[in-house]
Parts: sequence; C-alpha cells; structure tokens
Amino acid sequence: MRTLSLLVALSFLTACGPPRGSFEPQDTAETLDAADVAVAMEVDSDTVTDWRVHGGNAEEHRHSPLQKVNLDTVDRLGVAWTYDLSTTRGVEATPIVQDGVMYVTSAWSVVHALDAATGEELWVYDPDAPGETAIKACCDVVNRGVAVAGGKVYVGVIDGRLEALEAETGKLIWSTVTVDQDKPYTITGAPRIIDGKVLIGNGGAELGVRGYISAYDAQTGKLDWRFYTTPNPIKTPDNAASDDTLTTLANATWGDDGAWISDGGGGTVWDSIIHDKANDQIIFGVGNGSPWNPELRDPDGGDNLFLSSIVAVEVETGAYKWHFQTTPRDSTDYTATQTLILADLPLGEDGAARRVVMQAPKNGFFYVLDAQTGAFISGDAFVPQNWALGLDESGRPIRNPDADYTRNPAFIAPGSLGAHNWHPMAYDPHARLAYIPAQEIPALFSQDPSGTDGVKWNTGTDFSAGIPPILTPEIEAALRATLKGRLIAWDPVARQPRWSVEHQGPWNGGVLSTAGGLVFQGQLNGDFSAYDAATGDLMWQQNVKAGANAGPVTYEVDGEQYISIAAGWGTIYTLLSGYAFDEKIDPRLGQVVTFKLDGNQIIPDPDVFEIERMPMAKAFGTEAVLETGRVAYARNCMVCHGVSAISSGVLPDLRWSAITGDEAIWDMVVLDGSLSSNGMVAFDDVLSQDEAESIRAYVLAQAHAQAAADAEPIVEDGDEIPSDE
Repeated sequence: MRTLSLLVALSFLTACGPPRGSFEPQDTAETLDAADVAVAMEVDSDTVTDWRVHGGNAEEHRHSPLQKVNLDTVDRLGVAWTYDLSTTRGVEATPIVQDGVMYVTSAWSVVHALDAATGEELWVYDPDAPGETAIKACCDVVNRGVAVAGGKVYVGVIDGRLEALEAETGKLIWSTVTVDQDKPYTITGAPRIIDGKVLIGNGGAELGVRGYISAYDAQTGKLDWRFYTTPNPIKTPDNAASDDTLTTLANATWGDDGAWISDGGGGTVWDSIIHDKANDQIIFGVGNGSPWNPELRDPDGGDNLFLSSIVAVEVETGAYKWHFQTTPRDSTDYTATQTLILADLPLGEDGAARRVVMQAPKNGFFYVLDAQTGAFISGDAFVPQNWALGLDESGRPIRNPDADYTRNPAFIAPGSLGAHNWHPMAYDPHARLAYIPAQEIPALFSQDPSGTDGVKWNTGTDFSAGIPPILTPEIEAALRATLKGRLIAWDPVARQPRWSVEHQGPWNGGVLSTAGGLVFQGQLNGDFSAYDAATGDLMWQQNVKAGANAGPVTYEVDGEQYISIAAGWGTIYTLLSGYAFDEKIDPRLGQVVTFKLDGNQIIPDPDVFEIERMPMAKAFGTEAVLETGRVAYARNCMVCHGVSAISSGVLPDLRWSAITGDEAIWDMVVLDGSLSSNGMVAFDDVLSQDEAESIRAYVLAQAHAQAAADAEPIVEDGDEIPSDE
C-alpha cells in the first residue's frame, strides 16, 4: 500500500489533446495612445462588488465583503445560470468580473466573455495553440485566468505567448512570444497588471527549462525587464535585472557540472505573483528544480538558488530586494509557487501590526515572513510530514536523513503533488484566518537507474517504483481510501488550525471566503460546498456535475449577489490517477456554474458515453517482455494515460483503444507520431521498436486483467456470496 501511493503522487504530466490549429510565432505589438495605458486595478476589498483581480484584491485575500449570501440565507442558493466551456480538458481558471462582464478561460487558453448576470456569451477568443504544445504541458493544457485593465484583457497562452485583447470585442491588440518555443516551456498562470506592466512567468521544469519572470509594457507588449531564477550554464550576465544578484548570491549555490547545465535548472514562476504596494515591490513564488533529483541536477551539493523560493523585486526595474528559500536543494518537487497573501498581523513589538506575506507551499509548512525584508517569522507543519525534522530559527528545514531517496528508496510525505498545490488559498483579514485547501498524498521516491536518459520528463526519479504487474480493483480501491483532502482554517498568529474538515479524496478545490460568514470550496467529484467560516460546519452543498477544483468568486450585479465557479474534468491528478467515481461524470463537460439566492435553473446532465471494455487483441509477451513494458510505460505513458493504463476518460483509455490491436498502427502512433496534432507526438527519440511493442503487451495485459475482473463481481466483507441457484 505504501509503495502504491507513488502512483498518484507523481506530479508531472505530458498532456495529449484535441486537434488544434497551427500558429506562426509572431510579435505584433503596436503603439497605442498614451491615454490607453493599462494601470493596475487595485481596489479595496472592503468596498468592491466586482471580482476585478485574480485574488479578489491587490493582496490576494480571496475574501469578499459581500454578505447578502450569509449563514441565514445560504440555504436559498440555487442555480442562476450555466455556460458550456466546450472543453474536454482541465479547468482551473478564476473568473474576472468587471462592470457586469465575466472573463474566464478554459483549456487551451481560450477566453470567454459572458454577461455576468445571465451567462450570455458576448465573445470567444481562441489563440489557436498547436496541439503539439500539449507534450510540453506537465499538468494538462490548463489556464488559471486573465487580467483585465484599461479596456484590455491579458492572457498567457499555453505555447508561451502573452496577448492583449480588446475587452469589448475580444479582438487581438498585440501578441508577444515570451519563451523559446523550441524548448518545453508553457504558460498556465494568470498574468498580473502592476503599475502599467504585465507580469508573467512560465512552466516546464519537469521537462528541462530555465525559469524566469518577465514584465511587459501593458500598452505595447514590449519587454521592460526579466529576472532569471537560476544562472545560465556558464554563469555569465544575461543583460537582465537578475544579473547582479546571480553573480553575487546565486551562482555560488550551483556547481559547474550536472544535468542543470543542459536542462536549465528549473525554477519556473508558474503561478503566484503579488504586488506589495506598501513596500513598492513584486513578490513571486519559484518552482522546483530540473531534474528533481539533486544528485543528478547538481552533484556539488549547493542550495541551488532560487529554486523553491519566495523572491521580492522592485516594481520598476525588477532589481532583487530579498528572498526566502522554503526548500533548499529541492529534491521532491516542493515548489513555492502556491498562493501568496499579504496581511497585517499583530506580530510586532507589543502586538503592533506587522506587514507579512504568507504561504502554504507544497512542502507542508505554513510560512509567515516579514513582507519588507523577507525575514522568517514562523513556519509550522499544517499536514503530517516526514521529510524534515522541523525548521531552525532561520526557517531552514532540518532534513530527515531517512527521507534521502538518493541513498535509498524513501516513503516521503508530502509527495510531489504537495500538501497544497495550485488550488487558491483564501484569507479573512477580520477573523485573521487563512483557509487552506490541503491534502495528504505521500509518495515512494527512488532514483531512476537510467537517470534522465530515454524519457521526455527529466525528473531523475523512478516512475515505475512500487507499481505491481497488475493493479487490481481491490488494491486500487484500498489505495484511494488512504488519500485525504482537507479544508483547514489556519490561525497564523496562534500558529495552529482553528478547525479542519476532511474530504473524501484529495485534490480539493480553491477557496473563497466572504463577509457573510461563509467559506466556499469545490471537490473533484463535483460537490460545491459552503461552510461556516467560524466552525467548519457544512451549511450548503450542490453537485455541479464536473470537477470543481478552480477558485470560486462572488460579485454583485444590480444589487444581486452571485457565486460562480468554473468547473471541468482533467488536470494532472485526474489524468494521472485514472480517477473514477460511482457517479458518472462526463469528461467532455467543462462549464461555468453560477448561483444566486432563489435561483431556479438546472445544471444540465452530462451526456455520459459508455466505452465497451473489451481487449482489442490476445494477450502476449513473456514475463520479461511484460516487465520491460511496465517500466517503459511508467516512464513514458503513465503521466498522460494513467497508472497501469487506467484512464480517467479525459484521454483515451489505451486498454480499450483500437490501436492496441495492431502492431503496425501502434507503431505509427507511438513511434512515428501520426496523431501529433492531437498532442500524441512521436516517441521514437526515447523508445525503441522493441520497447514500444513491450508497452503494447503490458497494456493488453492490463486490459485482460480488467476484463476478467469485470466478469467476476467483487464481494465485499459482509456481503452474501450468491449461490448457484
């Protein structure tokens, strides 16, 4: 059971996708009138009735002052409207609402503008990202939302473009390529608009890139400054804002050989970016190393700045101000890209207010730092963890030597999916409580004996460790019962939880808190719930008939308060774990679901389709062939098509796919890339023909095992065994 936890804890994914159009890289920035310059829409959370910025307000509290929906009225919530996002993939977007219009993204970075009161479609913009880009996406072709300011909508596109659209029409104003598109970069995060600049990062550390954050002129799309989070291979200046800091501080924390020289080192800035206006600085979170395995990445043994760090830079120039590294020499994908929240807490002398930045990153510790200096104030475990024995007085983790998988395989908590992932955290500044969408997903880590050779994902960890030849339904069910999700009300002053609610299964959704005394959160199974913010008691719940993982929002139009969430199947946990529920959830369904008091609409039932579970060919292969196939599948296919070839339904379930029945067709798809426009690119650069055929044998073995299990009903403890009569 312990080793099987790895199967759902490997947080890396290459995503296949539906056909997309082609895109020619371009820079079409044009100069606009000075009066049209975009400025930050930073608003007071105590007065705003819209949801104008990604985190609700400039300090990203995700707390709303609206209170018409409250503890006394919440049971009257009903559906106001729904909108079909027309996607088969993951939905992670936080909607932006301004002046009665909602702007929300779906998979493939498609932008939808809707009437916020009725759900009527106003316009749709599809950036037409090529399907081949999906192979670069570690965690599905998702997008977490747009920024809206100065009459423009800004969106980061999965293939690395940053684009500005007319807010009224969706017409493209300018498009800037922000990455080297020949490398496995992606953009999934939401841009931020700060003092007339568009801030954007990127992803791709699992596949081998060098991370950075960029600031572009919001009017023209021209680059203002860039801050690299890792050195370049020869440790020379980049003519970037980070030059001095890398030279004087970071370069010495990296050796002069190792995989980072060719793979960039990682450190992508793929999510949280926040404006600390009081200190005139931008604070952002930095991701994991590339590869994960530090002995392969940099055998010199340094901390590898600025991996897994919180970094502050000047707004105007991008010049370094301070940093705090949550996980020095990261080895387990413990990114520090999770929600950053600014607050004033009574932590100064004699209880005076002290401005702080807070984060609950993947590594399982809740951090409170001085926002002006980055000085460590406190750090406490918010979930069970065993990778560290604690934190020292400076906040540096005291490593548990038993969790060093570079010496021996180790069972580590949290696993690489983290104690808290991308799902937004909320903070009530009046109650002084942070609401964390936490989870418990441990993992078995082991070095990959092949290093980073022969795979497209250069983590340097053994994907196949602990995977049995056949994953039976009984083992799978028992495994899922051990994984937990939690909603934790964390007191950052008392440094402990006020209350905690345990969910069935992990990967629970983003959080919204309101002055109505409520905390809203969705679940992977579609349940969307409201809890008493003071006690955690469940006050209301409705299933939205799709995975409810994104951050919900609330806003007011013509005096009516609405609660809205963008929902959809997909995202990394769903794809990787092959998650299924007793309730049928159509993987084609992606939608926005919006509620109001006394709403009387219905959420359409998904059009569930049934797949005939029948092996496409006879089982074949010796024990040795099947073992080769097991390892090769785990290293190259599992993160897209599911553990043991068990698919969640978003992408093809290979066990029942027609291509498994014909060796020639299988080779055309797997080795030659005949479906590359769907995201299934050629794997002939990492797989031999014999390895490809061994994977086919392994997939067919899983198909025949499942067909046999389907033919024999599982008898639970206490059930009567049917007689022959």
